[in-house]
Amino acid sequence: MENNQMYTLVFGVSVFDICGFTDSNYRCNDSNPGKVRTSFGGVCRNIAECMSRVGVNTQFISILGDDEAGKAMLEHSKQMNYDMSNSLIIEGGHTPTYMAVLDEHGEMVSAVVDMKIIDKFTTEFIDSKADIIRNAEYMILDSDRPDIVEYILKNFSGNTKFILDPVSAAKAKEIKHLIKYFHTIKPNRYEAEIMCGMKIKNDEDLRKAGRYFIDLGIENVFITLDEDGIYYNNGVEEGKIKANDVKVVNVTGAGDSFVAGIAYGYANKCSLIDTLKFAISMSTITISTEETIHPEMGTDLVKSYVNNINWSEVKFDK
Repeated sequence: MENNQMYTLVFGVSVFDICGFTDSNYRCNDSNPGKVRTSFGGVCRNIAECMSRVGVNTQFISILGDDEAGKAMLEHSKQMNYDMSNSLIIEGGHTPTYMAVLDEHGEMVSAVVDMKIIDKFTTEFIDSKADIIRNAEYMILDSDRPDIVEYILKNFSGNTKFILDPVSAAKAKEIKHLIKYFHTIKPNRYEAEIMCGMKIKNDEDLRKAGRYFIDLGIENVFITLDEDGIYYNNGVEEGKIKANDVKVVNVTGAGDSFVAGIAYGYANKCSLIDTLKFAISMSTITISTEETIHPEMGTDLVKSYVNNINWSEVKFDK
């Protein structure tokens, strides 16, 4: 692949989301008045869009059907300025789709997930994208297809730096034997417990987990702690950082925007703390709106948050 400009590669699933919100008194086995909203989702797709919104040169390899949802997603990627041209398009396939019904309280009462198409990812397809993987400065992965993740890590280790978003504790269990291949990991507390094999109840446990990951050769460890902020360790700097007085409307997408903020910090050679503040600010913007991605997400907005957030920082002595 001829590309002199540095780029970050995201690899993973795109999802077409359909959500129905009932007006009142949800009734099972009946047609409920309400509103229906569609949007583009998927952890990796969200990460890719958020990265492009803050100016990171973004390649995104995904898998889509050649249906209307897939075509719309490709068109949207062009509008958002991230490159999906190397994605796998399955003729006659159904783009991954999530359909949910929520009651008048916003609680999900039922959902259907169609993700069969992701089984079409093959090692042969990965091999066909070898140059794009090798030339990426960083590659972001989740754990939806542990077998494909393992193939990528073992065949391209040393060519690019890998960033992991485990996505869930159950999926983290499937790839815990692979975490030594990653440059950066971003588990939450529960995912970190699965991957390091110990409970994390306090700061002492956090630090033990951090040392465990650093000793494996991981360069940057970021453990998200919900309202307690972020634990970080890069073998030299270690501590916790938190944004105070945060307005929470909807936490969906917060982790995705955080990873995008990490990618921004890496692409712009920011310090560890500046990278974290940018990433946390992106998350803070995300959870302030009902949307999974804030419609005004951009570099200027994030920088204004960085400057105006009331930060709490704890640094641990080595």
